[in-house]
Amino acid sequence: MTQTGTPAPTTFAELVLSRADDDTIGLLYENQQWSWRDVVAEARVRAEVLLRLRRPGPFHVGVLLENVPEFIFVLMGAGLAGATVVGINPSRRGNELARDINHVDCQLILTDDSQLGLLDGLPLDLTPERILDVDGQVYADLLADVAMPSSLAPPEAETLFALLFTSGSTGAPKAVRMTQGRAARAVANAMFTPDDVLYCAMPLYHGNALNANLFPALRSGATIALRRKFSASAFLPDAQRYGVTFFNTVGRALNHILATPETAEDRNHSIKYVLGPESAPADVRAFRKRFGPPVFEGYGSSENAIILVPDPALPKGSLGRPLDGIDVVILDPVTTEEKPRARYDEHGRLLNAGEAIGELVSRNATSRFEGYYNNPEADAERTRHGWYWSGDLGYLDEAGVFWFAGRNADWIRVDGENFAAAPVERILARFPGADGVAVYAVPDSRSGDQVMAAIEMLADTPFDPEAFETFVAEQRDLGTKWSPRFVRIIDALPVGATNKLDKRPLRDERWDTADPLFWRAPRTEAYVAFTPDDAERLGAEFEHNDRANLLR
Repeated sequence: MTQTGTPAPTTFAELVLSRADDDTIGLLYENQQWSWRDVVAEARVRAEVLLRLRRPGPFHVGVLLENVPEFIFVLMGAGLAGATVVGINPSRRGNELARDINHVDCQLILTDDSQLGLLDGLPLDLTPERILDVDGQVYADLLADVAMPSSLAPPEAETLFALLFTSGSTGAPKAVRMTQGRAARAVANAMFTPDDVLYCAMPLYHGNALNANLFPALRSGATIALRRKFSASAFLPDAQRYGVTFFNTVGRALNHILATPETAEDRNHSIKYVLGPESAPADVRAFRKRFGPPVFEGYGSSENAIILVPDPALPKGSLGRPLDGIDVVILDPVTTEEKPRARYDEHGRLLNAGEAIGELVSRNATSRFEGYYNNPEADAERTRHGWYWSGDLGYLDEAGVFWFAGRNADWIRVDGENFAAAPVERILARFPGADGVAVYAVPDSRSGDQVMAAIEMLADTPFDPEAFETFVAEQRDLGTKWSPRFVRIIDALPVGATNKLDKRPLRDERWDTADPLFWRAPRTEAYVAFTPDDAERLGAEFEHNDRANLLR
């Protein structure tokens, strides 16, 4: 693929208008298609409608839609109108959903028949007539009334274009600010051509879909093949039908694709490569073996301050290296000192995880972070000492390559030793039959935490606790405190709307589950079934220690 030769737009609106006279196919959806010229024309109509509906206050437009063409038209129309798109996560419910919408001051919400019911009875700060059903007659009339869109004043680079909610894995989701300028800069060097077809099954309210798909397609003139909602079984038929050359995903999507039955058609496609951050190393290898194209990971958060670029020459599973000019380091979050480089044995296994793992920090890219909306406390936490603190854990090897080690919430402390979950997960994923692993802390009644592992086994593969005990004992890079005390066998690891692993319900449930559960009882090495009597004794132990602490 070659870089486009046109000057880089400085705003998202310019990015949209750069396709205004392009008659190549811009958007494919089910049995419909639009040229880029048609897409921009539809966007201009939406821009006019949004301007007519504007009220005093922040020009924030909530969009509660799945991946339908209207979402694309509204995103681009809002960009032309200088409005701010707030992508609303439909997996949120009730008061949490209301909190998201009210927090970002939406003055208008666009939704459709399939999502409208999610708003029923919510305590929203906007009146019912400000919620528009894009499948309804009122909205159709608004669009039809725009006979000829007027000339629009071009937005500035500093104009707020989007608010992107974080996943909320460590608390309430925060709304990350994205200006028109940042959206344009994200694809100044887009490496696609008009012959490429970018498969978009990631939800359009997520930064991954915008930065890795919509924005690059606009910059290069590539075609977007839009999927309403990710479907593992539809992946290969869609790739063949649309002539997909690239797709982007996050988390466990590859695992779900690999769970579909193998066929003789698995390599009958035109996909050149896949962007799959946070994919399990085993899934990356299995996907390449079965379907052919390489999977690159990389690293980039919604906040945009740290971007680590993947490279096929780097070790599999690594995050990559920083963009030129960005100073990224691994720091101790308490002392702010740099952590030592990672060391490996002759088998490539990490030897000094305890001392090498710290927080990913950029010491010169705070300006790339445009802040959270209406959340100065979170801004201050992210930018303390004048540096950008990612909230993610990692380590750096001697070759200057970064590796992921989990979220800040993934710190585990056992008997005074701190370590991160991700290296433990990578080790336990080697267990024969394991199809997915989540490692997290559960409380210990005496000191700190204990390690719990939720394991999703391959279909028709039973969990053998004796084999697991033997396996754990043989892993030379498994720290002495890292062995799970509890092992939960789960049908499916919990994921969010974007297929990213969500450990919150696992932490909340601890050992209170109907799933098969095994543990190492005190002063034993063998994994045995965790019984109701064990749960009662453990609860009594906690209660006793809690009373003792109160009496001190």
